[in-house]
Amino acid sequence: MISRNFGVAAVAAVFLASASSAAMISFTNQFVWNAYATASGASIATENFNSFANGFAPSASGSTGGISWTASAASGLFIDGGQMSTNQPETLNFTFAPGVQGVSGNIYSTDISFNIVASIVQVTLTDGSSYIGYTDSAASFVGFYSTGATIASMSITSSNLSGGSLFPTVNNLYFASIPAPGALALVGLAGLTARRRVRR
Repeated sequence: MISRNFGVAAVAAVFLASASSAAMISFTNQFVWNAYATASGASIATENFNSFANGFAPSASGSTGGISWTASAASGLFIDGGQMSTNQPETLNFTFAPGVQGVSGNIYSTDISFNIVASIVQVTLTDGSSYIGYTDSAASFVGFYSTGATIASMSITSSNLSGGSLFPTVNNLYFASIPAPGALALVGLAGLTARRRVRR
């Protein structure tokens, strides 16, 4: 049996091997995305949408871990029990400020009553990179990590395998961001100051 520590070390090795060229990497496993982001020096923040009231909203926005996000759709949004979806069967759009190094989430499709429906989802990022895959549960996971430019937006569409209208839905978004060098220097300086105070 392979231990989790070995898995993290393997992900770190892959990162070091690929760091020389910029790429957009996609993931369908949350543990691997988390390990890769952490090995890359990123901190991870979670938005679960639980603070939003159920029902229709023209748009929605929030902030977590220093990342501000906005969700929108042409006909507005509909929120139910921490699930963020569109009000009509159309594209669900997210923007991030500042851009994030990585983004992921539980991404799937629902019908008009928020029942999960097996479908094909397409997730497209700022630079045109995209993932297309099958989803059939609220645990379905899609993630991206950029080894180059940050990710400023993400759009999600749903396609029904058996006909009928579907609504792209997200329950939990995860952001990976790397602190600016200046912020790291301040953290280091604060650590040294605290250490000197303890020694006195």
